[in-house]
Order: sequence, then C-alpha cells, then structure tokens
Amino acid sequence: MDLQDLLNKQPEGEENKKSESPLLSLKRDLDFYKESIQEVSVEMMAEGYTLYPIFVAHQHQVELGEVILDREELNTAWTIHASSLEEFVERGLIQSERKDYFIKQFKPANAFMCLFVIVPEGANFVFYPYK
Repeated sequence: MDLQDLLNKQPEGEENKKSESPLLSLKRDLDFYKESIQEVSVEMMAEGYTLYPIFVAHQHQVELGEVILDREELNTAWTIHASSLEEFVERGLIQSERKDYFIKQFKPANAFMCLFVIVPEGANFVFYPYK
C-alpha cells in the first residue's frame, strides 16, 4: 500500500470532513525528512544491522526502535523512529511465519522508505518513495 492510497480514503459517513487528515501532515514531514531517513537507512544496511529498515511514524509515545527525528525538536507534526524487520519479528508485531511474505512485499530500500504509520485508528505499513 502506498501513502497516496491512505490519503485518498475517508471513513464511511465522513465524506466532507473539514479537518485535515493527519496523513497530509505526514506527507509534508516525510518530504522534509526524506534525506535524513534515507541516510539512516543506508547506514543501517551498510553496517549490517538489517537489510529491511522500518521507520515508525507517530504522534504519540512509542517504544519501538530508536528516535531519529523528534517532532518537538524539529517543530514538525510527526516523530520518526528507526527500527528493523528483525525487531518487529522479535516483538511479535510481524509473526515469524509471515516474515518471508513481508520480505517479498518489501520495496527496494534504496528507493523507498518502509514506514509503520501509527494513528489513533490503527497502524499500517506504507512504502514512500525517496524521490
């Protein structure tokens, strides 16, 4: 699923909701953050930490991965943590028997950031292009 797919979806019965979707602010922040996220991704892979970097995007308190971009420090809407497929499996967020399926769905990390986007309604994986 791509970020644009999420941006175009509205909950049933809320066709003309006046408030901006939090995903629009996520897109703005990702465009601002993307070079930094790509640097961290390349470093994680080059150092052998993981071949599958996952970046956790949230607006609340999350204890997953390491903070790399703090919304309060940067005066943005979203905080980004760096994590990995291995941590997601270890913590049970991805079932070990689903690991191979996840790897097959994973887009090239040099062209896309893999995001685990957490919003009050739930969480989902999104691949967002660096360019």
